[in-house]
Amino acid sequence: MIKPQSKFTFRVFLFLTLTLLVSANNVFANEKKSQIENLVQKYNDYGKFTGSVLVSQSGKVIFKKSYGLANMEWNIPNSPDTKFRIASLTKQFTSMLIMQLVQDNKIKLDAKITAYIPDYRKDTGDKVTVHHLLTHTSGIPSYTSLPDFFSDISRDPYSVDDFTKKYCSGELEFEPGSTFRYNNSGYFLLGNIIEKVTGKTYQDVLQEKIFTPLGMKNSGFDNAKPLIKNRASGYTNSLDGYTNANYLDMSLPYAAGSVYSTVEDLYLWDQALYTEKLLNNKNKVIMFTPYLKNYSYGWGVKDIELTEPNHKIKSIAHSGGINGFQTLITRLPQDQHMIVQLNNTGGAALNEMTDAIIRILYGEAFDEPKKSIVSVLYKTIKEKGIDSAIRLYHDLKESKSNEYEFAEHHLNNMGYQLLEINKVVEAIEIMKLNTIEHPESGNAYDSLGEAYLVNDQKAQALKSYKKSLELEPDNKHAVTVIKEIESK
Repeated sequence: MIKPQSKFTFRVFLFLTLTLLVSANNVFANEKKSQIENLVQKYNDYGKFTGSVLVSQSGKVIFKKSYGLANMEWNIPNSPDTKFRIASLTKQFTSMLIMQLVQDNKIKLDAKITAYIPDYRKDTGDKVTVHHLLTHTSGIPSYTSLPDFFSDISRDPYSVDDFTKKYCSGELEFEPGSTFRYNNSGYFLLGNIIEKVTGKTYQDVLQEKIFTPLGMKNSGFDNAKPLIKNRASGYTNSLDGYTNANYLDMSLPYAAGSVYSTVEDLYLWDQALYTEKLLNNKNKVIMFTPYLKNYSYGWGVKDIELTEPNHKIKSIAHSGGINGFQTLITRLPQDQHMIVQLNNTGGAALNEMTDAIIRILYGEAFDEPKKSIVSVLYKTIKEKGIDSAIRLYHDLKESKSNEYEFAEHHLNNMGYQLLEINKVVEAIEIMKLNTIEHPESGNAYDSLGEAYLVNDQKAQALKSYKKSLELEPDNKHAVTVIKEIESK
């Protein structure tokens, strides 16, 4: 038996121990918060992030902050309740609605499209299942891959049925279930199926089945007509500064990409996925099971390797991109961590930033952001010409400068930006530099070929496209262009 004095001493000891543990945890949490804040601030300072970030650790928010402007013309800052278009993050909500209907025995995953959209073309609709649509394995061509989609089609409103018939009913590109090819047409069709099965609009079902039950009061289906409080404007970060993003009619992304939300609402969504409030555990297992290319129903599932030997953590994530906006949500379910970034200037290094934040959460070393080489090269092009810019690139790289980032995609994007402002010769030289620096990249040669065509240099274009196809045999664009050039 413990004597009264001993009981008192033990209780004091236990109290002090718990106090020290709580205090230590708070110190570690504050240290991680400080590291994350410094990291994101650098991305903002380097022009690589504008928007909102929220990080939760073990289910609790440890960092939430916004950067830059929601509206640049009125100088209105972003805030945690700023509403951003979340683009393809919409797909996880669409997959949840489908799985809820599966749970209610109103949809079968192995049922064909024609079971729910009776007037869909039977030759393909009788082959493609709901499962195929959810996993990007349907073979139906993606409407966003049409050459004139962004330049022409994307500006006009369509009804769901009309758009389905005109742009989501193409010839199959492969046997359903045999190949993964990311596909917005598939998720557009899933939205149509939801409407046909429920007799309600996709927007109303989304509100009724997900947003209202979870208290996601700052989320909804975006379109231009209604006044939406705190809605961010989208911008493009061009060589000469920010410009307004091109117009896109939001009836077209639809169930593949038309939702808006906030970082705070997406935290509510993340937390609900650990419960059975929306879907029972049996069906959640189905929803999060990865198939081809580690894609499940509306989510990418993969293991992230940490520095510590044999330490892997499962990541369930999805990115999104739409005119003027770029988004990423990353869930680490075994520890209930979550990172969400909503950006309204496009072109942000969200994956890179997420990787660093994950390593901060797990107490590992992480890479600091670097400045893009693009701005200094463009300044040199304007002041001294393209030859001086190429020499500067080599000088900086040979000096092993740790200040700049020399990634392939930066040069590739710069080339296209130069084409947009009719600096064709400069674009060709930058894209040529990219193929020299990244000789194994089929995409770099594909882009160079495109620049040559703009300059009517067909022989050089043909050579570049053939090299691209040699490096990437599945490059359909290269195959098409080669045939067109050789037929003339």
